Amino acid sequence: MKTIAIAGTFDTKGQEFLYVKNLVEELGLKAFTIHSGVFEPLFEPDVSNAEVAAAAGYDIAAIAEKQDRALGTEALSKGMEALVPKLYEEGKFDGILSLGGSGGTSLATPAMRALPIGVPKLMVSTMASGNVSQYVGTSDIIMMPSIVDVAGLNKISKTIFRNAVLAMAGMVGMKGNLKPDTAEEKPLVAATMFGVTTPCIDQAKAYLEKEGYEVLVFHATGTGGRTMESLVDAGFFTGVLDLTTTEWCDEVVGGVLAAGPDRCGAAIRGKVPQVVSVGALDMVNFGPMDTVPEQFKGRNLYKHNPTVTLMRTTVEENEEMAKRLAEKWNAAESEMELLLPLKGVSMIDADGQPFDGPEERAALYAALKKGITNPLVKITEMNNNINDAEFAEAAAKKLIELMKK
Repeated sequence: MKTIAIAGTFDTKGQEFLYVKNLVEELGLKAFTIHSGVFEPLFEPDVSNAEVAAAAGYDIAAIAEKQDRALGTEALSKGMEALVPKLYEEGKFDGILSLGGSGGTSLATPAMRALPIGVPKLMVSTMASGNVSQYVGTSDIIMMPSIVDVAGLNKISKTIFRNAVLAMAGMVGMKGNLKPDTAEEKPLVAATMFGVTTPCIDQAKAYLEKEGYEVLVFHATGTGGRTMESLVDAGFFTGVLDLTTTEWCDEVVGGVLAAGPDRCGAAIRGKVPQVVSVGALDMVNFGPMDTVPEQFKGRNLYKHNPTVTLMRTTVEENEEMAKRLAEKWNAAESEMELLLPLKGVSMIDADGQPFDGPEERAALYAALKKGITNPLVKITEMNNNINDAEFAEAAAKKLIELMKK
């Protein structure tokens, strides 16, 4: 029996990986699971995160206690790179499959690169249609665009995951078919997320799903924003929860994850009900630390993971982003809502965090309130961080109200 290694963060994306594992087994293949997340997994893996971290000389319990994302990514990616080739040499698997955003991709691909050429390697990633050289290197990794974020099971993600499993089956020499997915059709909502706004979107998504909607989450990596805009234009969605507009940082400042000047245009054109916010407008994205352009070397930089460096936006940059967003939203011909979180726009724009920026937020909000002159755009300030449950639930409730109108 052929075996597929399924590697990934079974803590934060356990539901998605369990779905993939079940598909692999439905095809008559064996699944060999490797947990590369920091915390306790949703299901028992064949290889624990403690084993992965130990392969690189780290203690996973100490990392979990510190809750240091950058350290966790570094430890587990190094552990995966050391351990996975040994597991292959021991005959534990015939090919390897993983799913992830920028963090998950950074965790899995070092291990894939360390495997011999010819071993089937497939990475389903939100980063797949951009510059993937830092992930692929000189290896034969196949990168498959996830289209939507890999967090959540929905009409699109399940199709991509099924195709990935069938592709892996073919690469290891198996043939087979999967039963058709007969899930109930529900009204679709698009939502935008980044790693640093994940708690917000997870909570809003749960609320919307409880109310009978299916939520497709798009990772705001440039490609994700453009994909969402194209699907909104195509009429897929009943509503849009565009809380993470961070791609405008890269558009304005020159980062690597810009979505282009049409970002935030489709819902306006289609008069699709939407609730918007300023999620992750505190950061510009670059690749590894040594790729940050020279003119930015003295700025406030944060190592998000080994392949992504974040740069704090300035007062002037926030004012320019507000100007661009106001121009977009002033074109609205139907009622929409803008929510402003007064205590921070991301996980790391919060009290005591590296990008905490009261002055930058104040400049952003003042410029938005001055620049938005369209009475159809209602602005609500909330005394929360964007990731607070109260903020997420308010956004979901308001979107449902607009959709029902």
